[in-house]
Amino acid sequence: MGSIIGVGIFSLPYSLASYGPISLVALALATVGALAFAVLFAALSRRMPADGGPYAYARAAFGNVIGFGNAWTYWITAWAGNAAIAVGFVYYVEKFVNQGGTKGWTILIALSALWIPALVNLTGLRNVGSVQVVTTVFKFIPLLLMATVGLFYIKGANFTPFNTSGGSSLSAIGGAMAIALFSYLGVETAAVAAARVRDPERNVPRATVYGTLASAAVYLLSMIAVFGILPASALALDENKASYSVAADTVVGGSWAGNLIALAVIISGLGALNGWTMICAQMPLAAANDGLFPRRFAGLNARGAPAFGIVSSTSLASVAAIVSYLGTSGSTVFTTLVLMTGITAAVPFGFSALAQIVWRLRDRRSSLRTRHFVRDVVVGGISLLFALAFIYYSRNTGNSWYVVWGPFLMTGGALLIGVPVYLAQRRHMTPPEPVPPYR
Repeated sequence: MGSIIGVGIFSLPYSLASYGPISLVALALATVGALAFAVLFAALSRRMPADGGPYAYARAAFGNVIGFGNAWTYWITAWAGNAAIAVGFVYYVEKFVNQGGTKGWTILIALSALWIPALVNLTGLRNVGSVQVVTTVFKFIPLLLMATVGLFYIKGANFTPFNTSGGSSLSAIGGAMAIALFSYLGVETAAVAAARVRDPERNVPRATVYGTLASAAVYLLSMIAVFGILPASALALDENKASYSVAADTVVGGSWAGNLIALAVIISGLGALNGWTMICAQMPLAAANDGLFPRRFAGLNARGAPAFGIVSSTSLASVAAIVSYLGTSGSTVFTTLVLMTGITAAVPFGFSALAQIVWRLRDRRSSLRTRHFVRDVVVGGISLLFALAFIYYSRNTGNSWYVVWGPFLMTGGALLIGVPVYLAQRRHMTPPEPVPPYR
């Protein structure tokens, strides 16, 4: 939950305002996809509780070449997602400072959000866990309040017009759904760190499914409240980009409620960055131990933290945030990074779904245990369809080709960097371990 709930949900109304309340349908569909992914990763982690999560499944099922591609794209997901979280974090910090939005200070705030959690991670996994517990409690409170109290202040008129995108309902739902996926990234994080978890065959599936269900409940209800309290035209304004704070102020009057929510969101962002910085290092650590990533990623400091992975990932996230800010507005920055993250996440998610389908069909042909066969294959098929849909719809809105295709261009550039890494590492790659039997 600490990794799923960051600032994505708190920034969604501003990013989705151009689509209108039809975005709620998109969020509902994204929720279906997220729950399918949660059940998928719960089943896969029970069968194969290995470090690396989606990377480990793709490698075991399809070999080192596909394994490296999935490891590289998922690593991009992690650090690019951190850049997006940092940008959303800025929305709420600037409710208190830099209210004029001076770009230099905005970038400095975003970089601070990235490097403070990195320093926590460098002190060891136990401190990371302690920070996650505290920040998760704080981040859940504003969502829970909006999902309950906020529902009593909904005005039906704010849900019309339902689609403000200027396009068809299908294209509006698809575009909004691709953005909404970002709020659910993290359903796989328990599986990524499975080798560090006590009793992973039991605890990882439970954490994955229950954490996703709890997040989904407050997501859907709180977003209905925000879109019902404020019209889409108001949510689209730059001065209202801290959407949940503005909604709280509208309900209570004055600014104290919005300020409290903004503080909770700031804590939430730091907590999410704390968890995702860990993932940024744990997945490359697993890949390095298998010979797919440079050996430096496997090195640990005196506190047992993979320092090179933490520092390099945070550095790349910093570059992504700075480059994205140049010449663009905050909304475009956030949306471009979100869509880039969705593309790179959909690849390992899709291959994980394929791995599950292939393994379960092989189980059936081998007359091995076929318990839950239909469930696993259906969930795998749904997950694969959602992964493909997220890639297809991950185009930005706008008149400039660079803005529209920005997420794909940034993804392509990041993938190209991986080519020389693969060529350098292919002689060091160890064979994948045999696939464990179904549990």
